[in-house]
Amino acid sequence: MPEWNSSSTVRVLAPARPRALAKVPFVELADGRLQGVVSSGSDIGRVYVSSVAAGSYEFACSTNNNRPCGGARGTFCKHIATLVDEAALQYGAERVARYLRVDLAGEDLSGRDVAERMREAGPPRADAGAAAGVFSRFLRHLTYLEHPPTTTPIPELHWFPTARAVR
Repeated sequence: MPEWNSSSTVRVLAPARPRALAKVPFVELADGRLQGVVSSGSDIGRVYVSSVAAGSYEFACSTNNNRPCGGARGTFCKHIATLVDEAALQYGAERVARYLRVDLAGEDLSGRDVAERMREAGPPRADAGAAAGVFSRFLRHLTYLEHPPTTTPIPELHWFPTARAVR
């Protein structure tokens, strides 16, 4: 029997490359979406909850106060572009593209290229329904930072890069 089959812990995938947690503290491929939290460039107390649906590329971007992003009018805003970039660093651009069902045509692409391919597929549509769930998951994950340090794996934190990955 393979070793992974006899373990009760989740295998943690190392990030493809280190990413900036201050810019995008939370990114995940879940619920049929690329979703996460992106820090505001102008206000330290504000974050944006952004998501892109797989296949349809419906997107959502709003502040932590549930106000719509001013830049997400008919196309991806800079927060969504940043989210895709950071997801490509965390998971690899190929995995992100495969999850979102973006046709790569055998090319080696970056996160920016994945976002551009989604734009080329047609004008993305807004989807305001995802923000509350994404932000709630982020806040729940933040509670783990209050736990005492341990070497025991915590499966819910598989998305959180190790301290070595922080830049």
